[in-house]
Amino acid sequence: MNLKERAKKLKYDIPAVFIALRDKETPLIAKILAGITIAYVLSPIDLIPDFIPVLGYLDDVIILPFLIALTIRMIPSDVFDKCRINAEGLWIDGKPKKWYLALPIVAIWLIVLFLIIKIFLL
Repeated sequence: MNLKERAKKLKYDIPAVFIALRDKETPLIAKILAGITIAYVLSPIDLIPDFIPVLGYLDDVIILPFLIALTIRMIPSDVFDKCRINAEGLWIDGKPKKWYLALPIVAIWLIVLFLIIKIFLL
């Protein structure tokens, strides 16, 4: 699977995780892991500080996808498949049905933009 296919899959997996967290069949450990993932994303503290060139951002590029993948693995496959189908219904022609569903994607792009600007200003 190439990078473009993974990015497209991630577009449906992140909303599917959100839907799965509201599902009663999702185990508590998956919900806790999703909370840890969100806390890591929002935390100003990283395992490797961002001011260290390259390595500072490399931990975000490695750890964040790992945490998302681990959260998905903790959700039973039948529950996640059902949630993924529901998440696909949130999109029309590659765009969210409702404007507020685009907010997580906008937030991710803002974080990426912030990190890029921070790299070049140091």
